[in-house]
Parts: sequence; structure tokens; C-alpha cells
Amino acid sequence: MALLTETNEQYYAGQQAFIGDGVNADFTWTGDTTLVATIIGTSNANFTVTLDNIPQTEGALDDYTLSADNNVQFNVVPLLGQVILIQLNDPALWSNYGGYAYITLEDVINNFIVGYVGDGKLIPGVKRTDVMFHAKRGLQEFSYDTLKSIKSQELTIPPSLSIIIPQDYVNYVRLSWIDNSGVKHIIYPTTLTSNPYTVPAQDANGIPTQDDLGDNLEGTSLTNERWEALQQINVTGDQNWFNVYNWSWEKMAYGRRYGMLPEISQKNGWFTIDEREGKFSFSSDLANKLIILEYVSDGLALDADSRIPKMAEEAIYMHIAYSILAGRSGVQEYIVQRFKRNRRNALRNAKIRLSNIKLGEIVQVMRGKSKRIKH
Repeated sequence: MALLTETNEQYYAGQQAFIGDGVNADFTWTGDTTLVATIIGTSNANFTVTLDNIPQTEGALDDYTLSADNNVQFNVVPLLGQVILIQLNDPALWSNYGGYAYITLEDVINNFIVGYVGDGKLIPGVKRTDVMFHAKRGLQEFSYDTLKSIKSQELTIPPSLSIIIPQDYVNYVRLSWIDNSGVKHIIYPTTLTSNPYTVPAQDANGIPTQDDLGDNLEGTSLTNERWEALQQINVTGDQNWFNVYNWSWEKMAYGRRYGMLPEISQKNGWFTIDEREGKFSFSSDLANKLIILEYVSDGLALDADSRIPKMAEEAIYMHIAYSILAGRSGVQEYIVQRFKRNRRNALRNAKIRLSNIKLGEIVQVMRGKSKRIKH
């Protein structure tokens, strides 16, 4: 059976056309997206039906009705040669472009049970819930350093200089601000300041004060206020280095910058992570800047994320097999070690495949090695 389930017409255009034969009144949509007559919260359907380019109305007393299994049933049989077109409305709801490169977690679980579980196999029997647990754990672990699980958001830094950490955030990859040409400028984390987790209010003797319930009263962070007020150019202290990037200043200081610290030798701004409030905080020079936030999720936040690149499919099978065998009593150690090696080798192959290294691109970059550096 072929793995492709949609026609080119359904995949690229989200539509399916039929030609009336004067006999049939039923026309079944065979695409992956389920037809919905009324979307919850609206009076709209997720598709339209036209007959010779004339819009049709859905309803028992109207032009057609939508029955089970995506079946559009006309109340009047279309004439011979008439064109019936079922068109999905919102591409965001039906497009699965590039989806063939992935396999769903459900298919991985089903395939593993078929291929690795049963009589005459190393795993004679296993609960489906156990396979599901190890598959999800494998997807989480692989998402951190193997799979293409990097997500990104385009955001604008508000005057408050803070943005909320994304809902499915696990760790950040990179933050960059975007200039007027669309070029990224990397924003680096800083150790010049930090975000206090708690800011207890103190009395004149420095003792934290409590409310009527005995809990410490919270004040505002002076550290955060001072950092937000700081201009990025003043990171070296309170001196006024307004001319630090000027050409004349650079020529005057030529050969004298012996104590320069690489971690602060940039002018793209800074960010810190406020764990207490769940926010990224930025230096004041980044206010109103357009930024790209790239971060890692664990692949389980949304159903659409629960899919695995086919290039890493074997690695996830080996992870499930090793995890099940390693957690069972009575399994000989050499078998466990064999599957441990198989898992490691399959994971290494997956990383190489997903690294997407292209020889032509490497050659293009390395051509710069032949250039002479002029003094």
C-alpha cells in the first residue's frame, strides 16, 4: 500500500473536483482533513462546495448535506458534465506541506509492536502503555540535541523590556534582533546582572517584614530597575563612553586595549532570564526592537509536534527496545548491552543525517581559505 494518502490536488490546493454523471448524488472527500459543517464558536464550515462555480448551501433543505465519512450528498443529482468542487477554506487548517518527511508517534508505537513484539522475538509481550511511555521519553530526549525541534517566534520587545517565555519552552537556542534589512544580530546572555527570585520588603533594621498571614511582603527589585535604566554602551561602569565606537577614539586606543573581555565586547544588547516571573528581560537599548526567539521544546506539547523525522525512525525503535529490555528482570546482560550499542549507533546515524551537511555548501565556505589577508 502506498504511503501517500492525498492526491496532488488535495495536497497543494486543498481541493477535490468531481464530474457529474447524471446518476450519482454522493461525492466523498478523500483528503486527510476531515470536513466540518460548522466550526465550534462560528457559523462557518471549514470547506465550501461549488457546482459549476456556483456556491452551494449546506443543510437538510438546501443544496447538499454532509454525512459521515466526508460524504457530500446533493439533494438534486448533478447533471452530466457539471463540475463539483470541494474546497478547504483555511490553508492553516489543512496544509501539511513537508509532512511526508515525518512519521507520527502513533505509527512508531504501532510499527514497534508489529516488528519487535511477539512469539519468537526478544520481546515476547509488552503492554502498549509501556511502549507509549518509552516512545514519548525517547521523543523528549531526542528533541533536545538530535531532532529538528527548534521553534522560533518573532516578537517585539515592549517598553517594559520583558517578554513571556513561550508555553512549550524548555531551553533557549538563540535570541537575535532584526535590523531594517532583515539581518539577525545575536543577543547574548549576560553575567553583569541577575534577576532576584524574591525581593522581601525590609524594615529600617534590614529585617524582612510580613503580612497578616505571616508571609514575607514583596517589594520591587532595584537591581532590575537599575539594569533597565542602563544604556548598553555603559556596561563598563559609570563612565561616559559615548565615543567608544567612534573611529578617532579607536585610533587613539590602538594597541592599548589589553584588558578587553570577549564576553562583553559586543554592542547587540543583553538579556537575562527571570525564572520567578517566567520572562526574558532585555537591556534598555533593545526597547521596541524586533527579535527572533529560537528555543527548544520536547516534542510533546502539541499533537502536531508528536512526530519524528523518518531519518531518526530507527533510532527511536532502538531506544524503545533498549529501554524495555533494560527495565526487565531476567534479561541476559549481553542482550541489554547489544541493544545499548544498537541505540547508540542508530542515534549517531540520525544525528549525522539530520545535520544536513552538504558537500557543495562546505566547498563554497572553504573557498575563502585561498584568500590572502592583507596587512
